Amino acid sequence: MTQHRMTAHLLWQLGRITALGFCKDKQNIVYKVSTPSVEENKQNTKHYYIPIEGGNPSEIEDPNTILTNKNLSPDGKYLLSHQEVKLQNILGKDYYPELEKAEVQIYDSLNYRHWDTWNEGKFNHVFYKENKEDATQIDIMKDELFDCPQKPFGDDEDYIWSPDSKSILYVSKKKTGTEYAISTNSNIFQYELATATTTNLTEENLGYDVAPQFSKSGILAWLQMHRDGYEADKNDIIILFQGIKTNLTAHWDGTVDSFIWSEDSQKIYFIAPIDGTKQLFEIHLPELTKMLPQINQITDGYFDITKLIGLNNNKILVSREDTNHAAEIFSYDLMEKNWQQLTNINTEIYQSLALSKTEKRYVTTTDGKKMLVWVIFPPDFDASKKYPTLLYCQGGPQSALSQFYSFRWNFQLMAANDYIIVAPNRRGMPGHGVEWNEQISKDWGGQVMNDYLSAIDDISKESYVHPNRLGCIGASYGGYSAFYLAGIHQNRFKTFIAHDGVFNTQSMFGTTEEVFFNNWDFGGAYWEKDNAVAQKAYNEFNPINFVEKWNKPILIIQGGKDFRVPIGQAQEAFQAAQLRGIKSRFLYFPDENHWVLNPQNAQVWQREFFKWLKETL
Repeated sequence: MTQHRMTAHLLWQLGRITALGFCKDKQNIVYKVSTPSVEENKQNTKHYYIPIEGGNPSEIEDPNTILTNKNLSPDGKYLLSHQEVKLQNILGKDYYPELEKAEVQIYDSLNYRHWDTWNEGKFNHVFYKENKEDATQIDIMKDELFDCPQKPFGDDEDYIWSPDSKSILYVSKKKTGTEYAISTNSNIFQYELATATTTNLTEENLGYDVAPQFSKSGILAWLQMHRDGYEADKNDIIILFQGIKTNLTAHWDGTVDSFIWSEDSQKIYFIAPIDGTKQLFEIHLPELTKMLPQINQITDGYFDITKLIGLNNNKILVSREDTNHAAEIFSYDLMEKNWQQLTNINTEIYQSLALSKTEKRYVTTTDGKKMLVWVIFPPDFDASKKYPTLLYCQGGPQSALSQFYSFRWNFQLMAANDYIIVAPNRRGMPGHGVEWNEQISKDWGGQVMNDYLSAIDDISKESYVHPNRLGCIGASYGGYSAFYLAGIHQNRFKTFIAHDGVFNTQSMFGTTEEVFFNNWDFGGAYWEKDNAVAQKAYNEFNPINFVEKWNKPILIIQGGKDFRVPIGQAQEAFQAAQLRGIKSRFLYFPDENHWVLNPQNAQVWQREFFKWLKETL
């Protein structure tokens, strides 16, 4: 077939797959495919099922007719669901009904907005009812000003049935207002149907407790972070067995993304970042009082396993992707140790493309450590040529820089436009041990900046890198990195792009919604003048204090509904650049949050991104 390259238009024609689970017959997997329509400016979704052993997919109208119903109690008598409940007066018309056209919101505490929505006094609550028509729904969180599923990303996996159908377990952060904004202390609660009483199963733990899941033998497991306020703490698997809680991964130098039980309850399979990828691991449950559990890495390769769908005999079903391929459903044979790709949503498109090449490189940092750096080369790469090169700065700041496939920060598309991409697993990246991951906290402008510069300096020695055509790009913490490096780069870079980046750590502390994040990463509030760690964050590590050294063009991108890194960050940066006479552009998306999700907005984002690079690099 004729070999083409990825384009922004083609990228937004790719189908995006979401696995929904097993059919009731356990022989098929149900999934949906959302395909963006730029013309209609929406996602079009279809549902399918496909045999676990492989074969042709079949389209279905209503997946619920064949899906296993996880919300049905094991004894079949009850159904679980959730819905929003209005419990709090917030709007002007709540207080003054006669003034129904008044557009006013009144708040007495924090948590007045979260992610991309304002608090209007509504809370997600869990309900159950008898499994029959016209049965009365019972709110198990009646009158509570708390959420389950949790906002903003919780779903029906936040609540489950106990194996005996006598209780419901659910996840909630039972804090309100300012307390909610400064804490990550979610817990797992157990509601008894017979007595309508609720017990906190994880009261002693002060950090996140999420993702409860029972084994077939009735052992409860969940994910836990230990420290309150630290959203990127080491994520461990905890089990509750015969009244005793055991941390199965405490001795393991890594962090868990998600897990599932084996069918015989003797193992737990989990996904974790490792060495710039996301792989499958297994824990063998020992006699818990006698030995530490054995943890083995099962898979390896230049790919990310992104979702555990389920187990069928010796096969584990997952979603898998890499920097050249969007996610598809695969099965992995645990006995034969081989892969089978089940879905081929975008295979035909990829077969017609010339693909980029990804290389794993190790760079020595300024403190003598070995740092993994992904280098992505253009299709048909010619080492005799010189290529413009982009330093990609990952966000998070503690999210894995792995083999992910993004529909915005798409390395395949960047490479197809003849850029080399340098993506360092700098300090703060999970997958290289807990110490490496934690070093970025309270040190945003410290060693991590040296890591970035070590990576770009190392690749710049290569004959195929144009030393005078280096760019720096990133979003969120990556946007902060671009703002900060713009003031300290010593003319390494010719241009910068910062999307939803932190520009002023002081005003960021004053306007972001999840205060716990800045409390932890900055070390405290800006008014704590005796707090040396915090003062370093608001002075030495504050990009606003280096604007006088800015000397290169900068593109600043911002979503209007981003409450994580609010619009003022971009406004301050753009105003500073303009008043200093620096070539700059402000790309503002009023209806987007921390991401760009609207198809036509995404097209503008891509076109402006490459237009800027063409103008300035």
